[in-house]
Amino acid sequence: MQDQWNDRFAAPGHKYGTEPNDFLRRQAALLAPHSQVLVPGDGEGRNGVWLASQGHQVLALDYAENGLAKARALAAERGVAQRYTAQWADLSAWTPPEQRFDALVLIYCHLPAAVRRVAHAQLAGLLSPGGWCIVEGFHPRQLQGYTSGGPKDADMLLTLADLRAEMGSVLDEIESFEGEVPLFEGTGHQGPGFVTRWVARRR
Repeated sequence: MQDQWNDRFAAPGHKYGTEPNDFLRRQAALLAPHSQVLVPGDGEGRNGVWLASQGHQVLALDYAENGLAKARALAAERGVAQRYTAQWADLSAWTPPEQRFDALVLIYCHLPAAVRRVAHAQLAGLLSPGGWCIVEGFHPRQLQGYTSGGPKDADMLLTLADLRAEMGSVLDEIESFEGEVPLFEGTGHQGPGFVTRWVARRR
C-alpha cells in the first residue's frame, strides 16, 4: 500500500488539492489558539499546512515519502514550515510519542480495520484532557454506486459505531453524522460522497 500511495503522490500537482477539507475548516474554530495538533495520514499536506497557517503547531504523519515531500514544500511555500513537521510513520507499527496534543485530526485516514482499531485507541490516548478529535472518512455505503473516491475495500471504511467502539472509552461524542455530502477536493474526491463525520472531546 505504501508503494501505491508513493506512486499516486509522484504525479504532478496535488491529488486532493491544496485547500483544507470543508468539515475541518468548519470545526477548526473549536481549537484554542496555538494548539498542538496531530494529523495522521496528512498525505500532501493540505489539512496540516492549513492548520499551521491558522497559527497551530502541527505534527503530520504519513508513510508515503512523496506525499511528505510535497507537504513540506507546501508548508515552505505558505511560510509555515516552522509550525509544520511532516514525519514518516507507519501506524501499523508505530510507537506513539510522549507528547500530548490539543487536537487529533483524521481526514480520510483509512486503515485496515485490524490496524485501525489499535491505532485509533493509541491516537485518542495522545489527547490532553479537553482535546478535540475531528474525523471525516468514507462510510461503507460509499461502495454502493458512489464514484467520488475512497478505498474499494469495505474493511477500510468507517462507521460511527466503529469510531465509538475504538475511541469512545476516552472521548465524549459532541457531533456525529453519516450521510451524503458534495466533495470538491482536487481530482481525488469529486462529486457526491457518503461519509462519516465525528467530533469528540477527551475527558
